[in-house]
Amino acid sequence: MFMFLASIPSPPIDHLSIGPLRLTFYGLFVAAGVALAWWLAKRRFETWGGDPATIERILLRIVVFGFLGARLAYVSTHLTRFEDEWWKVIAVWEGGLALFGGLTAGAIALVFSARALGADLPTLLDALAPAVPLAQAIGRWGNYFNQELFGTPSELPWAVEIEPVNRPPAHAEAATFHPTFLYESLWNLALAGLIIWLTTHRPELRGRLIGIYFLGYGVIRFLLELIRTDTTFRFLGLSRNGWVSIGAICLGAVVLAWRTSRTESLESTP
Repeated sequence: MFMFLASIPSPPIDHLSIGPLRLTFYGLFVAAGVALAWWLAKRRFETWGGDPATIERILLRIVVFGFLGARLAYVSTHLTRFEDEWWKVIAVWEGGLALFGGLTAGAIALVFSARALGADLPTLLDALAPAVPLAQAIGRWGNYFNQELFGTPSELPWAVEIEPVNRPPAHAEAATFHPTFLYESLWNLALAGLIIWLTTHRPELRGRLIGIYFLGYGVIRFLLELIRTDTTFRFLGLSRNGWVSIGAICLGAVVLAWRTSRTESLESTP
């Protein structure tokens, strides 16, 4: 397919207007991702005997606190963007959600909610393991419509065209860039499919599926951070999210190792 492309054009519009209502594609894709992830996580939890009312209450808290955490993390690292328009700290429809901030806040809400409602935490994590990358895969297309989160200049057939107003000053003369949103979306879609497949074909991995998510997402995010052009901080050549990605990879490895050793210990106990 890409043999016939010179580049991928950016969308001419980023929203739909229905009377006084303004619907941004960014918001629509994020909402669609959350809705599908909600459905998948709930279905998996119920399949394993979980209470539907409990998972819905937990998912609501995860979504609310996840969005708050994602927005606060973004605003705290892009303060100069809001100096003259401070009220836009709430304008999430224009973009600006830090994924790792959302994951952190959502994870905290998940742990406390599970304890408060008496839900089994490993089962909850297994239910969410493919749902999270599915939401990310869909939500990333909102970045396409906002012309943001692209990579370094590229002349590949699938490079995305970026309008001059949205190009970073260091690459103002470049017209096409790596579509990092596309790379991450496809990877996350494959990651969600892999976890669903492992759920059925490798039942011994139950209780460790979230570790596979952390490993898989940490790897792609680390690689993409190497070609991102919108980072606001770097240490030893790596962006803030690059370092967090390394942490996610380590966390995934620890979860897999700990759950594996715990399972083997229980199996060997007479």
